[in-house]
Amino acid sequence: MQSQQILLGVNIDHSATVRQARYREHALDRGRMVEPDPVEIALHAQRAGADGITMHLREDRRHIQDSDVRLMRDMIQVPLNLEMACTQEMLDIALEVRPDVVLLVPEGRQEVTTEGGLDVIGGRDNICTMVSHLGAVGVETSLFIDPDPEQVKTAAQTGCAYVELHTGAFASAFYESREAARYELERLRIAADIAANAGLKVNAGHGINYVNIRMVRELPHLHEMNIGHSIISRALYTGITEAVREMKALMNGVLR
Repeated sequence: MQSQQILLGVNIDHSATVRQARYREHALDRGRMVEPDPVEIALHAQRAGADGITMHLREDRRHIQDSDVRLMRDMIQVPLNLEMACTQEMLDIALEVRPDVVLLVPEGRQEVTTEGGLDVIGGRDNICTMVSHLGAVGVETSLFIDPDPEQVKTAAQTGCAYVELHTGAFASAFYESREAARYELERLRIAADIAANAGLKVNAGHGINYVNIRMVRELPHLHEMNIGHSIISRALYTGITEAVREMKALMNGVLR
């Protein structure tokens, strides 16, 4: 059990996915009942207790749009965590918008959502350059990585402030067997220990939901969990306010 409260970053990408399904040509017409508006969703999440808002500006702009990022930066009072690929285009946008944190992620055009962690070892030089440029304007960097000890150790050499451990393998194993889930949880625990000992803050994300979070919250050193799909899905039943409140209570053991 964590000795201090774990923060909740609400990823609002999939609210934009729903918007784009109907209003791809009119996503910027916010005054004309183009819904759902991801910025409005974020504001509701903020009022419900979200500690941060996460959004992924993809290279193909499949859901979040550039204007969403700029408006979000102006509208929310909690930290903005911008997920993005390690490209010059995305770096230029981040240097202009200046989110509180940039989460560097791998990006594949065919994937529905981000699958797998960043190869920090293979892309070390480029990642170090990105971290340096972002740090020069006061933007902290996080790296989305698999719970692999060597990737974690290399991440600590880049100058980043955070790692976000990719919990996807655990989330898949959770539905296979308790033994498989425990195995993946142990991999995450080892990676979290290595990261914390290297001076990195430890976040976690991908596939965390209202059931498996009871195991994820056992991980040591957790600073923040970034959760999107599960919260947006639950909001269809309860509304975004209740969905955020329930998740935040679960992640800190207030609800059992």
